[in-house]
Amino acid sequence: MEGEAVNEFIYPELSYQIIGILYSVYNELGPEYREIFYERAVEKSFRMSKLFYKRQLPYTVTFRGQIVGKHYFDFLVDNKIILELKVGDHFSRRNIHQANEYLKASKLKLALLANFTSKGVKIKRIVNII
Repeated sequence: MEGEAVNEFIYPELSYQIIGILYSVYNELGPEYREIFYERAVEKSFRMSKLFYKRQLPYTVTFRGQIVGKHYFDFLVDNKIILELKVGDHFSRRNIHQANEYLKASKLKLALLANFTSKGVKIKRIVNII
């Protein structure tokens, strides 16, 4: 309808599946582990759920046809969603900026930034507004 805001999620089913896995990992491991342990557990969960993913995927930044930098996504899920895992009780500006850089470099639409905190998992959806 004209004049009404459309409240539409990008990749809702896939997002919910990923978020469910993140909660499951946290519920089993609990708080206060290093990021790499959560990353390994998430990877095992992706494999068990037969979710297509790539881990520590390199992505280059080019300028005038030359590589000027390289990013490594924690996960690229189903070639659609970047998943970045962090440990801490809040989303830092640096982490949000990093996810935005990844979206810009890859031209993908959605990143999920997940913080494994002392009280649970916090998830922030970051949308590429190209």
